[in-house]
Amino acid sequence: MHVFVSHAGRDRAWAEWAGWQIMSAGHSVSLDTWDWAAGDNFVVRMRDALENADCVLALFSSAYFEAHRYTTAEWSAALLHDEQRSRRLVPVRIEDANVPSLLRPLIAPALFGMPEDRARETLLGAVGGPVGPGDRPPHFPGGPAVSASAASASASASAASAVTVSGPRLPGVLPGTWNVPPRNPSFVGRDGMLIRLREQLLAGGTARIQVLHGIGGVGKTQLLVEYSHRFANDYDLAWWIRADQPELIGEQLAASAAEAGVTGAEAETRLAVRALGRHLRTTGRWLLVFDNAEDADELRTWLPDGPGHVLISSRTPGWPEVGHVMEVELFARRESVALLRRQVSGMTKPDADRLAAALADLPLAVAQAAAILAETGMPVAEYLDLLETEAARILDDGRPVSYPASLAAAVALSMARLEAQEPAGSQLLRLCAFLGAAPIPLTLFSAAANKLGEPLSAIVRERRALRIVVGNVGRFGLARVDQEGLQLHPLVQAVVRGQLAEPRQAEFRRIIHRVLAVARPGRPDDPATWHPWARLLPHLLVAVASDADDDTRAVLLEACRYLLVRGDTQAGLDLARQLVDDWRTRLGPEHPHTLTAAVRVGHGLSHLGRYAEALGYYENVMVTSDRLFGSDHPDTLHAANGVAVNLRLLGSADAARTLNEETLSRRRHVLGEHHIDTLLSATNLAADLRVLGDLAAAMELHDKTFRRYREILGESHPDTLRAAHNLAEDLRLLGRTDDARQLEERTLAERREVLGEDHPDTLRSALHLAEDQLLLGNTTAAHELAGQTLPRLRKVLGDDDPDMARCLALLAEVSPPDHPVAH
Repeated sequence: MHVFVSHAGRDRAWAEWAGWQIMSAGHSVSLDTWDWAAGDNFVVRMRDALENADCVLALFSSAYFEAHRYTTAEWSAALLHDEQRSRRLVPVRIEDANVPSLLRPLIAPALFGMPEDRARETLLGAVGGPVGPGDRPPHFPGGPAVSASAASASASASAASAVTVSGPRLPGVLPGTWNVPPRNPSFVGRDGMLIRLREQLLAGGTARIQVLHGIGGVGKTQLLVEYSHRFANDYDLAWWIRADQPELIGEQLAASAAEAGVTGAEAETRLAVRALGRHLRTTGRWLLVFDNAEDADELRTWLPDGPGHVLISSRTPGWPEVGHVMEVELFARRESVALLRRQVSGMTKPDADRLAAALADLPLAVAQAAAILAETGMPVAEYLDLLETEAARILDDGRPVSYPASLAAAVALSMARLEAQEPAGSQLLRLCAFLGAAPIPLTLFSAAANKLGEPLSAIVRERRALRIVVGNVGRFGLARVDQEGLQLHPLVQAVVRGQLAEPRQAEFRRIIHRVLAVARPGRPDDPATWHPWARLLPHLLVAVASDADDDTRAVLLEACRYLLVRGDTQAGLDLARQLVDDWRTRLGPEHPHTLTAAVRVGHGLSHLGRYAEALGYYENVMVTSDRLFGSDHPDTLHAANGVAVNLRLLGSADAARTLNEETLSRRRHVLGEHHIDTLLSATNLAADLRVLGDLAAAMELHDKTFRRYREILGESHPDTLRAAHNLAEDLRLLGRTDDARQLEERTLAERREVLGEDHPDTLRSALHLAEDQLLLGNTTAAHELAGQTLPRLRKVLGDDDPDMARCLALLAEVSPPDHPVAH
């Protein structure tokens, strides 16, 4: 008989045990973890295995019925095809679980809570089916009784004959040599990581040594404990070594040798370790766990040879030459939510999700919050408020039993050790605590070496010295370190900040403001600066809520401009509003930075089609700037340009033309004929002329500005492409449709390359090209391009944008009658 073993990933130990027992009884087995290789198509392999199986053994557990697992497809497929062939669904229970109503009528014998020989008999009996009456009659119930000793001897003989193979023990049965810490009953998730760990260890070779690497509090130790318990049945020796004190490793290995009977308890440590090494080289069913190791070279001397398994956890880098390194990530959000709801009675899923988001899914922080809420009954809203205002204090409360220290205490200890060993490293880490939680490029500090203060200032001037310092920071598990720089978890940042007195916090904020001001990547209108702006932005946003200096505020205004020209209009508008609200209070409504931020708000509103609101912002800034700085001031002219644009978009093209002519004249006088702002005013005046019906004059002016943009900025600059797009529209309106199509095709290709598929300018080029194709009679091409553009327009600009209406109208015109447009 061929048996397919269906199981949840969490229950792999049970699946391996059951598969082994079934094979030892003479049947063949399909088990994904045995038979399917990396790169296989999981769905295809599962389908083939189900098709070829005579029996589907379903290992019922709470995890088996979780909605996101493939197990649902496996047991339902077995039920579905039951009538078509002899395949049977054979359910067995490996723990108490809430079974779906469809499966409740099925008999599902339990394998847990019994001796291994009985579990094996139960399993094989379930797979083999009903045994029938047998080949000899049963004893008469009223006959002579069988003695208890005879029954016991018979049972022992039966058990001895049943268990004849050397394979994994029943899951849950611990080996004789064992000192692993108790299992965490609140452990959730991590199935994928545990399965990958198991598969790597079983692959043999160098993979028999696995190193779990990650920042402090990410759950490395908990993973090692869970793995050790989950797969304890596959080992005859499993020994836990605290590796954070290297001088005690030898004594712990010697204790393992004594416990396993390799040496006596009185044996000298050196001789006991040597004897243990000889023993492990000749046996394969052992597991050594080195928890919280710090130095790879030092630990290497303690690692035994042999076919067994070694697990190591470490916060420090430098392990690839010791074993296979597996990065331990933060919880998946569903894992954080599951832990919180399991620990805190009555917690709703939305509350758990909000709390998990605030804790940024750091396992220690999630466990700690769950402990506090469960013990005190504190409402989630109150905890979130304390996390916002008193992070260092609240993160020092409620240490979970499964962790050696609270998050705040662990961070404080690591910071003290870092301060003692690497003062420049502690200074760097404290600076990073006042940046964003995104990756922090080291170039941020290199560019501002003279702003940092000693000892860090001298260190960052030498690349190699800075790398050494950053590596030392990583050793203490306070940050994730890679080739680009480092990254701190937001709660670690909050704790580090909270451990500083307010004057020291103010000092570090001032330094960070100077660093950010120096880090300005360049004009945000230039696409070459967009990647540096994207890396800088998360750190720059931290300065929004603090008392930034003039230089930092100027960079914030450029960051806002970057978001707007990059096409992330809503984010740019939100940031601009935040700056206006904050600076009106801090600086006053007439401060130049407040006025420029208001112009950014107008820019964002206009791009979202909210022209009347935008006009109000621009008019207020124009009047205020004119009064404060004069009519020829660049800020006044910038605001006047915005007023004119929105007047035209609201239908007042005559008023717009008058204002644009005046603004263009002033800009030519103040800035010169070839200044970018002058060209912008000329472009807007051309748009006014087009709306007023003077198409020839509009095209002439658009053509002139297009050539100047191309000469000054190059073929692929966004402003050049915008000028090309304007010229193409004039050509279409003048009846030169094929010329318009050719220019728009080139413009669309360049915009896709420079701006990306979803930039608003790219989408408008695509829409206009579709309109050209329709005018030329190419309805298929028009329909295809408009159909591709519509969902992107909806996603990026929303249903209320005027271009959405144009696209819907175009699709309605070119769509076949049997394919109406979906609004």
